[in-house]
Amino acid sequence: MHIPALTLVKQIAKQPEVKDVAGETLLQWKNSGLHQKIKPGANVAIGVGSRGIANLAVIVKATIEYFKGIGAKPFIVSAMGSHGGANSQGQRELLGEYGISEENLGVTVKTDMDSLVIGKNSWNEPVYWDKNALAADAVVTISRIKPHTDFRGRFESGIAKMLVIGLGKREGASQHHRWGFKGLRDMLPETAKVILEKTNFIGGLAVLENAHEQTAKLEFVSTQNLMEVEPKLLDEARQLLGKLPFHDIDLLVVGEIGKNYSGAGIDPNVVGRLLIEGQNDFETPKIIRMCALDLSPESHGNGTGVGIADLTTDKLLASIDPVPFRMNNLTACFLWRSKLPIAFPNDKECIQTGLETCWQPDLNAIRMVVVPNSLELAELYVSAPLLEEVRKNKDLAISGDSFELQFDDKGNLNQKALFPHSAQGRRVSSHH
Repeated sequence: MHIPALTLVKQIAKQPEVKDVAGETLLQWKNSGLHQKIKPGANVAIGVGSRGIANLAVIVKATIEYFKGIGAKPFIVSAMGSHGGANSQGQRELLGEYGISEENLGVTVKTDMDSLVIGKNSWNEPVYWDKNALAADAVVTISRIKPHTDFRGRFESGIAKMLVIGLGKREGASQHHRWGFKGLRDMLPETAKVILEKTNFIGGLAVLENAHEQTAKLEFVSTQNLMEVEPKLLDEARQLLGKLPFHDIDLLVVGEIGKNYSGAGIDPNVVGRLLIEGQNDFETPKIIRMCALDLSPESHGNGTGVGIADLTTDKLLASIDPVPFRMNNLTACFLWRSKLPIAFPNDKECIQTGLETCWQPDLNAIRMVVVPNSLELAELYVSAPLLEEVRKNKDLAISGDSFELQFDDKGNLNQKALFPHSAQGRRVSSHH
């Protein structure tokens, strides 16, 4: 099966970006008015999660600087539910990879998993909260606001979710996921109301990112305003999300899946496949066949979302560590997404089978797209039938001539060479 020639296309739409992230972080905290509420010597817990937020270490450092500057004693508390294998050491390692460590920041980092029940929500369910956060004089969070991978609601990924699921630890996470998407969409805001009322949470720094994964906006949100302001920020974040610029795709090839690209491994908001029991997929894009070639080393074997693809490789399946993979999926209670697809010995056979089964028997008409992952979409490769659409779209530019994909002697792609500006290209070889 011949693989069509591809052409590099760049998404060139202008995106908002914060140029001085440390300065803007400090400014948001200074304008928050918190210096009037926090007494000198107060212990302030800063909740930080496991998502790969751009400039996270810079934002956390500036936040620590602000609280030290007003005479408080800041420390970090992990706010990531059941991630990192739902244990203290795993969460410490995950934070460390983002530069959030005691050596790097000069403050204590607390990752133990103990939570306490602080009340009941309107569903008559207990509300869990991190013991270290509860013991602090004040709690703030650093939370990225973005569309969630599992549901649509007024509150998706953001401050409220970090309060409920991140700081709810394993109990809070599994309790909301047990109800399926209703637990996230409908119960989560009810639990958040209890936390706002009964804890020393005093506000969060909302982080919005643009389609190039850079900081687009930083905004302090107070406890009093959270329930009104966060849904507006979510709408803004939805407009900024990276997208595939085509409605119909016969074959999408995804270089890597992974938790560093999306909580779902492959972002459903990008590929249009929700794959949640009893729920409909999104209207666009319509993708007939999807290949996933590899799992990012940053995922530590957590191959969640592999089932969003139809076809994969033996090497991807061999990279899955069953312990975090099962822990994450059985906690999340979304099982369809992680069914294992049919696997092939190498990238070439996987892609060829994708072409053979994508319901377009005319090879010259196949609408094929190759992306490094579901997060970094600024550069993508497309087959000839899509170039007409590219030329009509002012936000897209063709870069260079068409070429044939090159495979090594094992039949695999060199993703570092193909995607020099993505995570694969930036990764230092010592990872492998």
